Amino acid sequence: MLKTRSGVKKRVKVTAKGKFKLAKAWKRHLLSDKSKKAKGRNKYGLVVSAAETKKIRAQLPHA
Repeated sequence: MLKTRSGVKKRVKVTAKGKFKLAKAWKRHLLSDKSKKAKGRNKYGLVVSAAETKKIRAQLPHA
């Protein structure tokens, strides 16, 4: 039986086309020190590259 990595399950969303989407880092705290531009660049999720997709698919066998 293949098990799902629960840490990956919590951090990764699967798009309608089967790609994986992550939240970007550096958006949790100490935001007053960061510029508006830096916070804006960080606003949206990140679609995972093809190399990383292969790794994530191995950790999420039922996705």
